[in-house]
Amino acid sequence: MLYQIKDGTVSVGGQTILSHVDFYIKEKEKIAVVGKNGAGKTTLLRLLAGELQLDRDDRRGMSSGAHGKETACKNSLGIVTSRNITIGMLRQVDSSNQDKTIEEILLESCPDRDTYSKERFDYEMEYDRLFTGFGFEKEEKSRTLGSFSGGEQTKISLIKLLLEKPDLLLLDEPTNHLDMKTVEWLEDYLINYPKAVVIVSHDRAFLDAVATGVYELENGSLHRYAGNYTQYRQQKLKNLQIQRKAYERQQAEIAHNNELIDKFKHKPKKAAFARSRKTMLARMKLIEKPVEDEAHIFTGNIEPQFPGGKWVYEAKKLKIGYDGRALLELSLRIRRGQKIAVIGDNGIGKSTFLKTVAGLIPPIKGTSQLGSNLLVGYFDQQSALIDSEKTVRDHFHELFPALVEKELRKTLGMYLFGGANASKRISSLSGGEKSRLVLAELLTGRPNLMILDEPTNHMDIPAKETLESAFKAYTGTMLFVSHDRYFIKQVADAILVFENDKVMYYPFGYDHYISRLKASKDGNLPALMQAKDAAMVEALAAVPKRERHETRQLSTEEAYLEWKLALAAEPVAKAAEEAEKVYEELCEAESELNEENVDKLRLQYEKVADSWTNECTKWYDIYLDEMYPESDF
Repeated sequence: MLYQIKDGTVSVGGQTILSHVDFYIKEKEKIAVVGKNGAGKTTLLRLLAGELQLDRDDRRGMSSGAHGKETACKNSLGIVTSRNITIGMLRQVDSSNQDKTIEEILLESCPDRDTYSKERFDYEMEYDRLFTGFGFEKEEKSRTLGSFSGGEQTKISLIKLLLEKPDLLLLDEPTNHLDMKTVEWLEDYLINYPKAVVIVSHDRAFLDAVATGVYELENGSLHRYAGNYTQYRQQKLKNLQIQRKAYERQQAEIAHNNELIDKFKHKPKKAAFARSRKTMLARMKLIEKPVEDEAHIFTGNIEPQFPGGKWVYEAKKLKIGYDGRALLELSLRIRRGQKIAVIGDNGIGKSTFLKTVAGLIPPIKGTSQLGSNLLVGYFDQQSALIDSEKTVRDHFHELFPALVEKELRKTLGMYLFGGANASKRISSLSGGEKSRLVLAELLTGRPNLMILDEPTNHMDIPAKETLESAFKAYTGTMLFVSHDRYFIKQVADAILVFENDKVMYYPFGYDHYISRLKASKDGNLPALMQAKDAAMVEALAAVPKRERHETRQLSTEEAYLEWKLALAAEPVAKAAEEAEKVYEELCEAESELNEENVDKLRLQYEKVADSWTNECTKWYDIYLDEMYPESDF
């Protein structure tokens, strides 16, 4: 055991934050600490770092080292370590270093001052790798720390900490200020970090990739779970269900016995029986009522008010941008029911594209056309800047006056505005809460197209999981921009990648996209088209070659011709024909509002669409083996 806390309690300002907690971490383990905001996660990190001490007689001697490192003593009361260990935690940027160059700052931790030593050479190679990995250019090492932004200085402090390689590395929200590519790079680095790591983060995809164990901090107590974040959530919900059922059974048993006691306690022949039941209840070990999970999980579908047309959006040779300056050009068709995530670096044109689709800004050139019979719900960060002295309940009721009080309270509760939260004034809500309220309004309005720009910004995890569940239950069309990879993974069934001046379409979910991208040695990712996207293939084929936007699956004309040949082959063609036939029947039933057949045809369509996808996958795996014999696909 590298480090262990036994029955530790920590109070700050007279308030108990951690109560009789047990914590341990082994060599090379990667531990995530999760919990609500204010639960005490940072307090735990400060305890591990030696900034705080245990209450009562639990004390440990700590000799502070340089640059946020401490050396923990063995076998202190309440805390046990396997040996003298170094502990490193990211600190605030040192203001005294503002005039030093980055190279000077990073070399402070070099174990060997000899310019020509092998150890010095290895160290400099490592800090070059870290420096460029965090998005800097090598030449920037000659700049002073003060010439970098606050976010960049934080990254430099993290680089310095990683170079020190403490035995126990403590990271509090390490992905702040990092773009998606840098976060993925840091994930790989930490996975291979040779020592132990404790992480506090709201980035669930990051925790999924790095963590091998999870501690949940709730009501001052710590509970350990094996695995990453997703595995922890699955196990917690399973445990919650088991505890709920056990609690309900015990409560039913208690109620039944109390009935028997009341019935027989005054009857002489049954009084002894009643007393025995009363004694049994007194000795019964009570099961605690489970604390219900904060996130609300939607179980039924959220259907749009009306389905709308088959094709939701079409772009032809569309150039997007501002003030006459085009950022990029694309051609695209979006089909009803798709949920497409738009990803890419900041400033590349993602939000501009959404505004163009929504009609908020005009195209620079080309066609941007929404389909027929559309009710559009649009959200961006400006949408959440609502300010009112009305309560959440009154504001929502004004928007949906047809809702009776019971329905109104139930709807607000589903979006975590139940109970006292419904009586909060909108002006007192946080930015994340205001965003959640606006999104609740959009979903309750049931549009058939939702265009969303960073919908989960500034939200805590329960709010994100509630909205993920709602968007998964929503059966309309979604086009959204997000940097939250976990959210994208949960919601999107296709990806639009904005990269430099190109737009690349990938017709599977985010996990599939990332796994294939990592397997691709050259970054050129062929992809197969799902059955429901067959019409999109036809539309792309009709676009002249030089105007057709670049797509991973159609990266060359040869690949496209091979794809067309595949659609003509058996059994792919047979499955394609059946899928198209069922889809047309489904569209006809929906347009005629024939509810009797819609559900049956929808299930049938999902079945034949899966069949088409499976046949395509079989063929394409063979194709990849033949065309890319040395690849890892």
